[in-house]
Amino acid sequence: MSDQGKQLREIYARLLRAYGPQGWWPGETPFEVMVGALLTQATAWRNVERAIARLKAAGALSPQGIAALPEPELEELIRPAGFFRQKARRLRALVKLVRERGGVEGLLALPPEELRVELLSVPGIGPETADSILLYAAGHPVFVVDAYTKRIFTRLGLLVSEATSYREVQGLFEGNLPRDAAHYGEYHALLVRHAKEHCRARPRCSGCPLSDLCPASGQGG
Repeated sequence: MSDQGKQLREIYARLLRAYGPQGWWPGETPFEVMVGALLTQATAWRNVERAIARLKAAGALSPQGIAALPEPELEELIRPAGFFRQKARRLRALVKLVRERGGVEGLLALPPEELRVELLSVPGIGPETADSILLYAAGHPVFVVDAYTKRIFTRLGLLVSEATSYREVQGLFEGNLPRDAAHYGEYHALLVRHAKEHCRARPRCSGCPLSDLCPASGQGG
């Protein structure tokens, strides 16, 4: 096993001991996960939960339900998620793709690289959102990279900077850890939790489970 692989496993083990299993991504169906992945862009998850609850209450949390809604009504239902006009357009574009590919099951049954290309063709869906759908909705072993991942691993010294490319950061994990969707999902969720608890924009290093590994904390080796 590479040194980086050992470091990544040690970090995961410490985060799991500190926070326990996260059970991420919340969502009762693959389509709900897809909607959540799109709505969570540039907002907190609690706002997404409110928007999804409103879609459910309106009986519209399905490709057919969203497609049938008048634009103003869809915008109003997802208003809590912010950027509601923009996100309504993106949801409609995602639903169009779903329906063109034979429904949710048909779309998610595509080979992972083909599915990723299809998702990236939807306006407003970038690598992080596409990979969230690949991992959490379709169950493919792809590692989701977000700003938290880049921040944490730059501070830990495993990345040169937070400007490191998405694919390079993804390769760090996929090249040094077993390709396992459940493990990738849990690791990503733990990183999100750690970024909120300790590795904030202004870090809270006191009590951090990674402090002795982190040069940025002043306690790292």
